[in-house]
Amino acid sequence: MSALVAFEAAARHVGFKAAARELNVTPAAISHQVKALEAELRCDLFRRHHRGVELTETGAYLLVALQRGFETMGEAVDQLRRRSDRASVTIRVTTAVSSLWLTPKLAQFWKGHGDISVAQIVSDLDVEGGDCDLSIHYGVVPDDPSCRVLFKDRIMALGSPRFAAAHPVSGVGDLARLPLIHFEAAVAGWTDWQAWFRALGHDGPIRRDHRVNNYVIALQAARDDMGAVLGWVGLTRSYLESGALVPLLPDEMHTDEDFYIRLHRHASQRARLVHDWLLRAPSG
Repeated sequence: MSALVAFEAAARHVGFKAAARELNVTPAAISHQVKALEAELRCDLFRRHHRGVELTETGAYLLVALQRGFETMGEAVDQLRRRSDRASVTIRVTTAVSSLWLTPKLAQFWKGHGDISVAQIVSDLDVEGGDCDLSIHYGVVPDDPSCRVLFKDRIMALGSPRFAAAHPVSGVGDLARLPLIHFEAAVAGWTDWQAWFRALGHDGPIRRDHRVNNYVIALQAARDDMGAVLGWVGLTRSYLESGALVPLLPDEMHTDEDFYIRLHRHASQRARLVHDWLLRAPSG
């Protein structure tokens, strides 16, 4: 390989001295490498004369072949470098699931797997991109072996302790008359207040005071006493355990939708390790 590198440099510069300067060796070393290559190939690659050297037809042919090979190798190295610069594992996830469930889980994961970097592609658009190893979704789980349920959830009406104290309710009818924070998801399938009330037997009118398109903001609005919010218990567990939000009613809705993870076809072994760890992780 060193003889080919020496020849390529000498042929490109049409001279041994310039090649020697580029490779930080002596001209004699370049000459020796080239002669060894000529002996191995049993042909002359340079015509030598007192003014210098020039490529033979065979030498010119070999130079073109080597440059093509070096270009191909360079492109491969660049691709590998870009892949190594990229996080080892990428997960596509919505803002709500990232903030409320996945990021705390990854903090635990890294305690035992600090050598595996994980990047999140956070998007609230319902796009099934091929730019990730794993993706987390909410909905009816497809009949596909690449999709596995992460956790099932139930939905309760939540509010801040101050809101609960100021608006005591004894049933869903009372709740329907209170200020409600509506999360208008860009991702299809998220349960809204209308569906929640209907599931609990209330088909009457409900208030539509506040509308947001980000679930984390909806929870913050509820913490700020602006109204009641639908709480997926698995996602809002930290709020419930800290007392920042409390159930306004004991009633809860169980849905046909689940939070599930998809393992994409090109996923690496490290991605599979993260996938399996998340499946084993407690939902709370």
